[in-house]
Amino acid sequence: MQQRKHPNGKSINFNRWKTRFRGVSCMYQELKQLKYSSSHIYKGIHVVEKLKLMCVLAHPDDESLGTGGALAKYASEGVETYLVTATRGERGRIGDKRGHLDLATVGQIREAELLAAAEILGVREVQFLDYIDGDLDRADVSEAVAKIVSHIRRVQPQVVITFDANGSYGHPDHIAISQLTTAATVCAADSSYKTLNDHAAHRVSKLYQMAWTRGKFEAYQAAFKDLKFNVDEVERRATPWPDWAITTFIDTVAYAPTVWQAVQCHQSQMSIYRELQHLSDEHHRALWGAQEFYRVFSLVNGGRQRETDLFEGLR
Repeated sequence: MQQRKHPNGKSINFNRWKTRFRGVSCMYQELKQLKYSSSHIYKGIHVVEKLKLMCVLAHPDDESLGTGGALAKYASEGVETYLVTATRGERGRIGDKRGHLDLATVGQIREAELLAAAEILGVREVQFLDYIDGDLDRADVSEAVAKIVSHIRRVQPQVVITFDANGSYGHPDHIAISQLTTAATVCAADSSYKTLNDHAAHRVSKLYQMAWTRGKFEAYQAAFKDLKFNVDEVERRATPWPDWAITTFIDTVAYAPTVWQAVQCHQSQMSIYRELQHLSDEHHRALWGAQEFYRVFSLVNGGRQRETDLFEGLR
């Protein structure tokens, strides 16, 4: 029997302790072999967590046009990617027409397109919040936040992405999902905040908003000519982010073909999006070669040096 004296004079039976912790040791060795993981020290034990990214967006096609490069890149690296979409895009056009089909039919078409695009981008799971396109900014806030909190707590992502505070070009649904997601990241970490699903509180490490650069803005303008949105008889236009305000730059040029393939899954919208095919090489590089974000908060890093990885500080 292997024994050793503890400094306090007591004998320690190491064979007994080895047997007791053999299962934990095996689990630790398996976790340590995970290639893409975040790690930290908890009470002297090295704990490894699978990296997870969640996008919380408003409509089908937001995942491809808005975050397609990031989703494809991180999925290819072994990061688990998740998508929560607030609506099924029921008020979107089908082909060259709008309003000739009922909302439910349009929603079914666009849901199928989203699921096909998500598969191409390597998204692990797609969930819907079941709101109607165009109505999200009138949804019950408590209910909507609770739905997002439930998904965050269930999945436990370290990184969450949503729209910026201006909704890219003033779209009310984009603005609403940005506000709701931001609130949900706060509530998800609060153990006193209760939802119908009994999931433990989870603290998101990093929250990001999409940030259009001037180059991306000009590319969309070249394709769509006049990118604007009318709300309450007020004209809203896209405004690019100043370069200095962008905190995070992700190189996605290698994933441009994958993103374009995902965009093409949204066949009901291609009467609009096919114009993207005819852009200059410079505009294509701006659209697909990189993804830019604003880091709303981070619990693991900071400073003004620009990031090149959404998981910086986590791996």
